[in-house]
Amino acid sequence: MSGNAARVQAIYHITNRKPMTPKAPEQLEKIWAENVFDLKKMQASLSKPVFKSIQKTIMTGEKLDISVADSVATAMRDWATAKGALYYAHVFYPMTNLTAEKHDGFISVQGDGTIISEFSGKVLVQGEPDGSSFPNGGIRDTFEARGYTAWDVTSPAYIMETDNGSTLCIPTVFVSWTGEALDKKVPLLRSIAAMDKAARKVLQLLGNSNIAPVNSSCGAEQEYFLVDANFASQRPDLLLAGRTLFGKAPAKGQEFDDHYFGAIPERVQVYMQDVEETLYKLGIPAKTRHNEVAPGQFEIAPFFEAANVASDHQQMIMTVLKHTAKKHGFVCLLHEKPFAGINGSGKHVNWSVGNATQGNLLDPGDSPHDNAQFLVFCGAVIRGVHKYGPLMRAAIATASNDHRLGANEAPPAIMSVYLGSQLEEVFEQLKTGTVSESKHKGVMDLGLNGVPPLSKDAGDRNRTSPFAFTGNRFEFRAVGSCQSVSGPLIVLNTMLADSLEWVGNRLESELNNGTDLDSAIITVLKEVMELHGNVIFGGNGYSEEWHTMAVQERGLANLPTTADALPVLKEEYIEDLFKKTGVLTPVELESRFEVYAEQYILSIEVESKLVIQMAKTMIYPAAMEYLSKLAATMTSLANLGVSFEKGNAQKIADLAGAMMKTTDELSAALEKHDFASTEEHMKYCAFTLRPLMDQVREFGDALEGEIADSFWPLPTYQEMLFIK
Repeated sequence: MSGNAARVQAIYHITNRKPMTPKAPEQLEKIWAENVFDLKKMQASLSKPVFKSIQKTIMTGEKLDISVADSVATAMRDWATAKGALYYAHVFYPMTNLTAEKHDGFISVQGDGTIISEFSGKVLVQGEPDGSSFPNGGIRDTFEARGYTAWDVTSPAYIMETDNGSTLCIPTVFVSWTGEALDKKVPLLRSIAAMDKAARKVLQLLGNSNIAPVNSSCGAEQEYFLVDANFASQRPDLLLAGRTLFGKAPAKGQEFDDHYFGAIPERVQVYMQDVEETLYKLGIPAKTRHNEVAPGQFEIAPFFEAANVASDHQQMIMTVLKHTAKKHGFVCLLHEKPFAGINGSGKHVNWSVGNATQGNLLDPGDSPHDNAQFLVFCGAVIRGVHKYGPLMRAAIATASNDHRLGANEAPPAIMSVYLGSQLEEVFEQLKTGTVSESKHKGVMDLGLNGVPPLSKDAGDRNRTSPFAFTGNRFEFRAVGSCQSVSGPLIVLNTMLADSLEWVGNRLESELNNGTDLDSAIITVLKEVMELHGNVIFGGNGYSEEWHTMAVQERGLANLPTTADALPVLKEEYIEDLFKKTGVLTPVELESRFEVYAEQYILSIEVESKLVIQMAKTMIYPAAMEYLSKLAATMTSLANLGVSFEKGNAQKIADLAGAMMKTTDELSAALEKHDFASTEEHMKYCAFTLRPLMDQVREFGDALEGEIADSFWPLPTYQEMLFIK
């Protein structure tokens, strides 16, 4: 097919598509966690001593008694095979933001040639995938292949159902033969342990005696786009890069604000219900769904869960979103900026800390000025963001997220803390050495008899802040939609562990000097505000004034690109942070810099190759074909004595020529490989390749606006965003 024939056929298939018949939703209580080997199922299938041993490890973090593994493995196998699973998989999370799994059968060949179903405790506890084909950042040579997975008992095993069968999935950690972490789970678990240790010390100093393990919690709001598969299959850029590298903005985008929280399209709602039923069976508490700001964009958000489980569940949500989309004829795009000119997608990470005995440690209550425990923990967070803001930026640094950060739909790349007027006032009082009062919640009476009075919070929200307090938690708004939440959680937990250690030492020093507890708390928080209060900002994070003030007056870092941000991982104070908390060794930290830098470079190089390919083989031929048609028409009209304006043809010729000239420049630039360092290579990608890609796109998009629709080969923004 040539020109837009394939597009026309795609539109025909979509608009004449037979709707999927939505099945009635299953009763939630009947399907909830039916595919999860949770504590309830363990209790029913294990002996009392074995169950109590496993329960103790899960609930208190006590070391796993390996002697119970055989009993658990047998019960797990029996449960899984009864549900139709013939295979099991150790699931792990390498440094790619993706999920990895290796499937093995419950099969053992006996000496007499017979077959039995077998799954031992040894196999449950440890696996051995090939470690050489996963990024390790130089920890091991390519020929050194051995890597190990180890069962993470704190995250429940589950069955993943697909049309091709069911598989028992066992969450695991992934390490090298030499013991270094090759994944995101090991450092996450370490960061939780470090934060727990420091938090318990502070809670003890605050007068608590019965202190349960402290954990962080996470609730991640996942944004995504849906594009019909008939369109996506005609877009090499969507298939290989996850975003459109060409595309002229449609006449109507999101400027009418008519998509956000609008009626969910019928086909999309059927898809959402299918996704949610799968998630409920997996014990994932999906709570909210709605249309997002941009056309074709949607969101799903779960309840809060413990950080490690929430991280695993987030990976499962992304997998289910993408797999279910195929069944419904969609492609689910998790890229942060799949379409230029409209809002991109984030993954707001709502983060808090707490335990079973003291509750949510970031809940201010009705009178935050009287809540010393909250003030201490909130003060520790403020110190952490100020001291380690560049690390937070590095944790969300990817080639795709660079397109979103700093635009008017996402927070800036400058890390600051928004507290709201109520808490900001309290901490300003602490800066003076006293704290006496705080604003209270109010009531809003709308004067309508049929509408009850509304409870009004003591402070507003700020959507331009990258790290905002939202009632009883902080919302890390700058995280990208295709990222694993483990990276941001590792950083937040680790920087809090460091700050709580500092707070604990300062409190202990004051108390040892005879200062009473209340006075000691105020002294320490006053010091926090004097040293770190510059990170608190409640204004418009989009404004140029803030960018100038943040850098020049407050000394905050502005790291606009991944090339600027990732080198932070090589800073000595960052190495010291991870080393003293035990979260990452220097070798493991360096490996992460190398892996993430390589992913950044490869992403931009792949996009550059795609831009060249599409410009040369799709857009330029379309322009020439249309020019030939115009030339033939002009010749015919001239023979009839009809005058014809040649300006449009000349404009197309000029644009096509300029596009190909810039494409050749991009091709030549892509040939350079002699870089003195990884940092130099990243800078080259950011400030040479990417601008050239943008220039080629500018000419290509201008051509789309000049060439007759019947000649244009790519599905347009108008079609992809508005035809469902």
